[in-house]
Amino acid sequence: MPSLTREEATARRALITVESYEVDLDLTGGGERFDSTVTIRFRATPGAETFVEVKPVTLRRVRLNGRDLDPATLVDNRMPLTGLAEANSLTVTAEMAYSNTGEGMHRFVDPADGETYLYAMSFLDDVQRIFAAFDQPDLKAPVTLSVTAPPEWTVAANGQLADTPRPGRWEFAPTAPLATYFVSLIAGPWHVRRDSHDGIPLGVYCRRSLATHLDADLDEILTVTKQCLDRFHQLFAERYPFGKYDQAFVPEFNAGAMENPGLVTLRDDYVFRSAVTDTQRELRATTIAHEMAHMWFGDLVTMRWWDDLWLNESFAEYLGTRVTAEATRFDRAWTTFAIRRKAWGYTADQRPSTHPVAPEEVADAAEGLLNFDGISYAKGASVLRQLVAWLGDESFLAGLNAHFAAHRFGNATLADLLDGLSTAGGRDLTDWAQCWLRRPQVNTLRMQTSVDADGRWVSAAVVQTAPEAYPVLRPHRVGVGRYAADGTVTRIEVDLDPDVDKGRTELSELVGEPATGLLLPNDGDLTFAKIRLDPASADAVPMVLPRLADPLARALLWGEALDAARDGERPVTALVSLIAAALPAETEVIIAEEVLGLSRGLIDRYLDPLAREAALLRVAGACAALLAGAPPGGSLQLAAARGLIAVSTDTGLLAGWLAGDGVPEGLAVDADLRWALLLRLVVLGAAGEPEIAAEAAADRSAVGAERAACCRAALPDVDAKRAAWEIVTRSTELSNRLVEATAEGFWQPEQAELTAPYVPRYFADMPAAARLRTAWVADGITRLAFPRFAVAQPTRELAAALLARDDLTPGLRRWVTDLDDDLRRALVARTAVAAASA
Repeated sequence: MPSLTREEATARRALITVESYEVDLDLTGGGERFDSTVTIRFRATPGAETFVEVKPVTLRRVRLNGRDLDPATLVDNRMPLTGLAEANSLTVTAEMAYSNTGEGMHRFVDPADGETYLYAMSFLDDVQRIFAAFDQPDLKAPVTLSVTAPPEWTVAANGQLADTPRPGRWEFAPTAPLATYFVSLIAGPWHVRRDSHDGIPLGVYCRRSLATHLDADLDEILTVTKQCLDRFHQLFAERYPFGKYDQAFVPEFNAGAMENPGLVTLRDDYVFRSAVTDTQRELRATTIAHEMAHMWFGDLVTMRWWDDLWLNESFAEYLGTRVTAEATRFDRAWTTFAIRRKAWGYTADQRPSTHPVAPEEVADAAEGLLNFDGISYAKGASVLRQLVAWLGDESFLAGLNAHFAAHRFGNATLADLLDGLSTAGGRDLTDWAQCWLRRPQVNTLRMQTSVDADGRWVSAAVVQTAPEAYPVLRPHRVGVGRYAADGTVTRIEVDLDPDVDKGRTELSELVGEPATGLLLPNDGDLTFAKIRLDPASADAVPMVLPRLADPLARALLWGEALDAARDGERPVTALVSLIAAALPAETEVIIAEEVLGLSRGLIDRYLDPLAREAALLRVAGACAALLAGAPPGGSLQLAAARGLIAVSTDTGLLAGWLAGDGVPEGLAVDADLRWALLLRLVVLGAAGEPEIAAEAAADRSAVGAERAACCRAALPDVDAKRAAWEIVTRSTELSNRLVEATAEGFWQPEQAELTAPYVPRYFADMPAAARLRTAWVADGITRLAFPRFAVAQPTRELAAALLARDDLTPGLRRWVTDLDDDLRRALVARTAVAAASA
């Protein structure tokens, strides 16, 4: 189906103004379909023609201004509308299909109890799967929803419930003007808990089978929600503008959450059924704060078109992290941002698919979907943090409040926001926006020093560089930290201005000082830039890092080491040595988790099998030491145990823990940890289908089904791989999550010989597989099913041949291009190691 183009959206916006939607859904039919009727009232240029979007199973009736239109004129998802009047009424009646992809009206049958649950996901262009609409972000209108459903169900939507005229009938009050991609509802036997805060009704929903788990965490969820509401009300002059604030934890959700006004939907993985680390709890808190930030950035004021996606996601990412750190117990959210989210942003910004934070042009909605990446989220948020450092917080907030007041319940552009910020800050932000928002790629800030015979600095400078293909130097306001061996810390605040210093900023404060300790550029993490240490500081890291008190500084140093290894500037074996030296002393859970997770990816791809095995043994030793020193029953113990399980080849230890033998005191071998142990045993050939079946029988939950699918795909067995590949490339009957879990388990570095025949099959089968599924699901499977461990030139040649075709979906082309670039990096690293060993 054609994706709406910016040109088409602009032309339609010039012709029509939508006044209201009245939507009536009948969900009582059961089976695979439901009935949908919508009446749209809109004004138009008399005599004009346009189209409305709808994706029905059967289009039953279309009536415009009292006359019936021929349903057969529907082409793809577009119903032509001609001879428009100044005031128009359009009624569209259709039979719609439920989905199993997390889009449109998703239908889920809970394996735990057989109950059916529905939720609506209208983003990005999937409201058309629910009812006919003028589906673009700048045609906002109030929505009045009515739903018929089984009377024993609960139904909730964006608006307040206005009436239940009879059992099985729910009628909701008109909403404030909404973009079509925000329309949502949930229906089913939901477990609900209610509260209120500061005059705002609160609701929290989950499936009945998760009720006890939700109730156990309800106080924390509501506390975070209330704290975030209070902080946003302190920051913004406009109070939360959408009445009630419901949060529904829904199954098989593709995203982390969706900012539907009045009814935020979140993946129900956030309803924890097993022990979790504080990092996971913090992620739930930042997700709550992120979606709440959207109530202002995205919902109250909506981007005009997808080229201004950053007005939604960058601001929600920045404010979500900021408000979490300022208002909740998770006051180290910026540390998590530094080592996890920014790593995502740096990776995305260096790939072939890099793009500006605010692109000049996004041709259509499908291209907009591809930009939901680390650039629009993490880089954009980092740029905003740098803007606050440069402009000042008071001016920044004044500009935001002026922006809300000027565009309340309307749409806005980058130019609109810059006008408000420039006025509030008394600075013209045109040049700043040009280099930070309109130009892609990332700068590197590298410390350069020289020392005299007496051991004092003769010179010290921050040198800024840019990639050859993107030669843009940017202004940065940063800190340079000096971390002495005795624990003393001093920081120099410095402005890097390439118009003045041409990329080299001297630190005169250090000249003549004893050249001791470690110099850390971007100390405080106020800007978006890769960092590199001077050689003396790099040599000092293994000694300084374990004794460094500031977790943010430790996160930056670990990030520098990981990034240098990814870029091939230092061997992965040096990173492994740093892990062995410093990880056992780490106390911050997120740092331990990210170091282990990111380094594992590099070890698996950048090292040959023999070197990989030796590296994993060293990492396992570091995990064991971290585990031995971690407080029993705490987050750090759980993180260390998970890290050890992921890299261990000791099947006796793994099987013992699974059986309850030799488990460290305080460590709960609960459902999730049991699946992690079983997966590793399956990969190593020490467990098989009987063990998977037994575990699945004991865990008849949705998560259990996903974990079992992952384990079955990981079996070192020819028949198991064949069955898994059929699911990945051909199945449309299984849900999005089950197919993704299968793809996730398929490739294992220990099984390279077994999976070798599937390397060429990926490139042969994926074009057809991508067209089988919706873009969001297809993109996820394209990424997960890529043969990322087949680090060899023939793999790259297969990728080049695929990319030479002209029939690829945009998502497939983009992901294969980027993942092939990851292979290029891995090959360069392996070649360098081989050359050094020769």
